[in-house]
Amino acid sequence: MKNFGLIFVLYHPTADFLRNLEKAAAACTNVVAVDNSPEADLALHEVLRQRGIAVIFNRNDGGLAGAYNKGAERLLAQGCEVIFLLDQDSDIDERFFATMMQACESLGTDAYLIGPKIHEIHLGRCMPVIPPGRRWPRPRRIDGESEGLFPTLFIISSGTALSAAAYRRLGAFREDYFIEYLDIEYGLRASSQGVPVYMNAAATMRQTTGRIERHGRLFTTNHAAWRRYYGARNGVHALWLYRRQWALYWLSVPFALYQALCVLLFEPQKRPKLAAVACGLWDGLRGRLGRFEALHPKLAAYCTQPPRRVDAERAEPLAIEE
Repeated sequence: MKNFGLIFVLYHPTADFLRNLEKAAAACTNVVAVDNSPEADLALHEVLRQRGIAVIFNRNDGGLAGAYNKGAERLLAQGCEVIFLLDQDSDIDERFFATMMQACESLGTDAYLIGPKIHEIHLGRCMPVIPPGRRWPRPRRIDGESEGLFPTLFIISSGTALSAAAYRRLGAFREDYFIEYLDIEYGLRASSQGVPVYMNAAATMRQTTGRIERHGRLFTTNHAAWRRYYGARNGVHALWLYRRQWALYWLSVPFALYQALCVLLFEPQKRPKLAAVACGLWDGLRGRLGRFEALHPKLAAYCTQPPRRVDAERAEPLAIEE
C-alpha cells in the first residue's frame, strides 16, 4: 500500500474535536496537526507531540488553505504518496483510511483526488455528485450507493485523498481565498487540467457545515458575517474562472442571494451579514481577493463586533486575526 499521511486542521478545538483527532490518529500513523487558532496552546501541542502527532502552529496564516499547504509541504518532505485532509468537525470510522486507500490503489494513475460520500448530519442526506463532461452538469444523488467511484467536478476538502502527483501538478490551495470555495476551486482546477476527481461511495464521512437549521424547504448555516463575505466573493470568482468549461458561473450570484434571503428571514445579526454578502459579491465580480480585514478594515470591524446578548449563544468564533 502507498505511504499516506493526514493533515488535521485545528481551530479552537473542543473535547469532541480532539476525540476526532485521536480517532483519526489511531488509524493513520503519519499525522500532522495544523493549529490555526490565534494563540498557541502549548500544553495541548506537547500532548499531541508525545502521542506521535507532528504539530504546526499556523496562527491562521493563509486561513484553511494555508493550513493545508503547510501540512502538505511537511508530508511531501516525508515521502507521502497520498495526503488526506481532515477538518476537526469531521467524523470518520476506523475503516475510513483503508477503504479510501483501496480506491486510490484501484485507479491505475498517480494523479487524482478522491473524496468520501459526505453525510450532512443536520440535513440527513449526502452531498450529490456533480458529473463532469456536460456544460450544464446535473447533480446526481448517491445516498443509496455503497460502492463504486463516481466522477465529479469537485469534492469538499475534508476527507479528501489528494495524491502527491496531483498536488505537484496542480499546485497549492489558493490562500487568497482564505476559506470557502477553496476546495471547489481546486476540484475545478483539477477537472480542467485532466486530473480526475471522484466521490467514493464505499466510504462515508459525517459532517455538518455551520449550525444548519431547516425551515421547511429552506435551510441556513448561521455562519458569521466574515464567512458570508468569503462565501459570496469566492463563489463568484471560482465559478467565473472556469466558465469556458462549465456553465456553473451563473449559479454563484443566485446562490449568494439565496444566502442573503435566509439571513434576512432566519438569522441574527442581519445587517453585518447582508453587508458582508453584498461586499463579497462586488469584490468577486471585480476579482478582488485577499483578507477581508485588509481589504475592508471598517466593514470587517463592524462584522466582527461582539453580538448582542440575545445572539451570544449562536455566535461563531472569529477566524480573523486582529
